[in-house]
Parts: sequence; C-alpha cells; structure tokens
Amino acid sequence: METDSNFLGVGWTSPVQLDENGQIKMARYEDAVRQSIWTILSTSKGERVMRPNFGCGLQDLVFSSNSASTIGRITSDVRNSLIEWEPRIDVLDVQVMSDREEPNLMLVQINYQVRMTNNRFNLVYPFYIE
Repeated sequence: METDSNFLGVGWTSPVQLDENGQIKMARYEDAVRQSIWTILSTSKGERVMRPNFGCGLQDLVFSSNSASTIGRITSDVRNSLIEWEPRIDVLDVQVMSDREEPNLMLVQINYQVRMTNNRFNLVYPFYIE
C-alpha cells in the first residue's frame, strides 16, 4: 500500500512547520492531497506570479451577498478549480451551506475520491463573506 501511495507525493506542510527534530515537517500521501486542496481554495487567481491562473478565486466573492447566486458561483468555482489543479482526485460533490449561527459564514463541503487509492474523503472549507 505504501508504494502505491508514493504517487500521491510528499511535501512541506502548509503552513510550514518544524517537527520535533527541528526539521521541516512533511505532509505525506493523502494528507498532502488534502493540503493541496486547501492551498487551491485559499489562493486567489493572480496571486502566484509564475502561475497567474492558479487558485480558486474565492476571495473575489468576499463582498458578495449571502444569496443563491453566490452559493452557485462558489460551488462552480470550487469544482472547476479542483478539476483543473488537483489531478490526483475525482470531485464527487461540492455543497455550499450558510451557517445558521453566523450568516456571513459559508461552509464549502467537498467530497472527493483519491484516484490512486479509491479512498473517499470530506473536507469542509470555511469561507466568510461580508
């Protein structure tokens, strides 16, 4: 199993941290995939100079209203950016829900399957609007 997981990669954790030995902590395999998804969602298009199209562009919607139109746009942007930038997964479902207690909080729930292992995961990304 571990040799199959090597395809998923190993890289620095995000945010960068040190382990107990003072070395840079590494994210491995499916955790590296999860952190990659988080990075894609947290990056604005144009933020990376050498890859201006990288990211999701959710920050462009910070001042949007809590409406069905905004929810549809978030759903579409998240799905499309993950399909484009994370080839190790199949996006099974993206749902965006308003938090009942915090009307400015949108919870982006992503269900995905890692292609190499067929393991399914769920990630909830909090996104605040004004």
